[in-house]
Amino acid sequence: MTTALHPVGVHPRLAFVASASATARDACAALETRYGAVAPDAADVIVALGGDGFMLRTLHAQLDRGLPVYGMKLGRVGFLMNGYTPDDLPARIAAAHPAMLHPLEMRVTAAAGGAVTALAFNEISLLRQTNQAAHVEVSLNSKVKLASLVCDGLLVSTPAGSTAYNLSAHGPILPLDANVLALTPISPFRPRRWRGALLPVATRVGLRVLEPGHRPVSATADFHEVRDAVQIDVREAHERSITLLFDPERSLAQRILDEQFEP
Repeated sequence: MTTALHPVGVHPRLAFVASASATARDACAALETRYGAVAPDAADVIVALGGDGFMLRTLHAQLDRGLPVYGMKLGRVGFLMNGYTPDDLPARIAAAHPAMLHPLEMRVTAAAGGAVTALAFNEISLLRQTNQAAHVEVSLNSKVKLASLVCDGLLVSTPAGSTAYNLSAHGPILPLDANVLALTPISPFRPRRWRGALLPVATRVGLRVLEPGHRPVSATADFHEVRDAVQIDVREAHERSITLLFDPERSLAQRILDEQFEP
């Protein structure tokens, strides 16, 4: 049996990265001693030790290298991670199921001028900065769909991120192969009956902040925040991708499916 990574019996070259916690650092040192380690530039696979927040940072850091990432949970939340099992690591990586992720691209024009571009594997979020509700014009493919959405914020979520902030905001869980994005309002006030939308993955979302001086809004791509945003344009960066590796008994697609039946 072979995989896209390595034939059985050939050990991949592993680079280990760990979060700042003592538990993750100690595990990283032990695994490097046990299996050997190379620098990320010389690796076949990146092994990430920590929680989902650290995994997101690892995906951003490794995106341009094109290497698959195998995570093991040593943090509080581990939806994007495998369980921590130090034994037989090369064989588990060779048998892992791949899940290719495409990030969202956010382009933001701020009140001070200039444009900022950032990527997100989970979601793009807009949030009010003060006690004043945000007023946002929503366009899809340059056509205005909501002239004024009054809300605390708004999310554009990927399938991989749909079980995170999006689910907490009562957005839908998206199957990994659904080829859709979730557009989910946070505490919408007007229109009262609008609860979001499912969008084809190729949709270009335009969000224009109304009254930005009186009702300031921040825009965040995963952990990259831009304050006092005026115009936010979102698209899937289909030309960019990274592969996550999951143990066969619980692939990412299966985890997302199972999440819909959690009590």
